Amino acid sequence: MTKADIARAIHGKVGGLTVREAAQLVDATFEILKETLGSGEKVKISGFGNFAPRDKRQRRGRNPQTGERIEIEERRVLTFKPSVILKELLNRKAGKATDVRDGAEDRRRERA
Repeated sequence: MTKADIARAIHGKVGGLTVREAAQLVDATFEILKETLGSGEKVKISGFGNFAPRDKRQRRGRNPQTGERIEIEERRVLTFKPSVILKELLNRKAGKATDVRDGAEDRRRERA
């Protein structure tokens, strides 16, 4: 799915927006996400998951083609942890007709 596909889907689900306005909304949303993650902050989207930048320290590695030892520079990577709701949606068995949110709410009550 591309940003254009997302914009068309938003246009189809939300009344009163043109495709162009939906595309601008999608672009603005992603810009905010990039700026937030770029500044080192986490992004939590309820029912979807958590994005978090993480710093990896410098380490020794190996070139798999030559076997030569190399130093891998420190860098920042992005991690994503899906929410329980998203995990259940992805792993739902075919033909199961339960609401994904019901299971998550049950687990929250059990933990409390």
